[in-house]
Amino acid sequence: MEVFALVGPSGTGKSFRAIATAHEFGAELIIDDGLLIKGNRILGGVSAKRQSTRIGAIKVALFMDEEHVRQARAVLEKEKPSRVLVLGTSVGMVEKIAERLGLPQVSRIISIEEIASPREIRQALTMRTRYSKHVIPAPTVEVKKRFPDMIADSLRIFTGRKGSHGKRSWLEQSVVRPTFTCYGKLTITTSALVSIISRVTEEVPGVKSAGRVNVQRDEDGVIIEVQPVLYYGFVLNRVGREIQQAVKIQVEEMTGLVVKYVNILIKELFIARVKEPV
Repeated sequence: MEVFALVGPSGTGKSFRAIATAHEFGAELIIDDGLLIKGNRILGGVSAKRQSTRIGAIKVALFMDEEHVRQARAVLEKEKPSRVLVLGTSVGMVEKIAERLGLPQVSRIISIEEIASPREIRQALTMRTRYSKHVIPAPTVEVKKRFPDMIADSLRIFTGRKGSHGKRSWLEQSVVRPTFTCYGKLTITTSALVSIISRVTEEVPGVKSAGRVNVQRDEDGVIIEVQPVLYYGFVLNRVGREIQQAVKIQVEEMTGLVVKYVNILIKELFIARVKEPV
């Protein structure tokens, strides 16, 4: 396996040029800001752009977490790429990433100045400092699928290669604004989540009440448990599936949080009493 490095200061356009550079040098896989990207797919990793602090983002980009490293190594072992392009702000950073992931030594260092003009670098820096815009070298649909809480816009780039039709081919990547660049902090309390979940659950046919709702939160998303009270006579597993689907969709759309699981525990049924004739 050959390891190429694309190096340049933060905000100079490395991610923007990652796809074209990978095509030019024949790299099958890109490692950028904690993600492993191949073609139009994010194969694994954790995005540094989802971290709430810059320190957290740096730790993710450097693969400081052991579980993050394990997942990345598993992807590399499965894919077995012949060439990998690693992005970093310095040669030392790229070498540290390579060491953490068990990659060979870097065989070729490509500086951002080699592939971008001074004017293009200045434009990239302006977009970063003024608008806090970052690029993920993967299609928007792929970014939103894996990170539904991340606001992403589509951006097309030309690869520099011509296809069979004789025209230059292009690929899609995404422009995002990372969590750590926001002007302030947005917090959604657990009680607010419980209120949303309870309301959504009680709108499902066959549900008398949401019952007890538990929410567990971590950096990757939320795990929800609902213990609804259902009306007697309804198909229980069908109602449960409808609750799971409704809760996941509504919570993700209303809060931007990633719902990892919606567990349903049915412990009680409501049986309406028939009034006896007087």
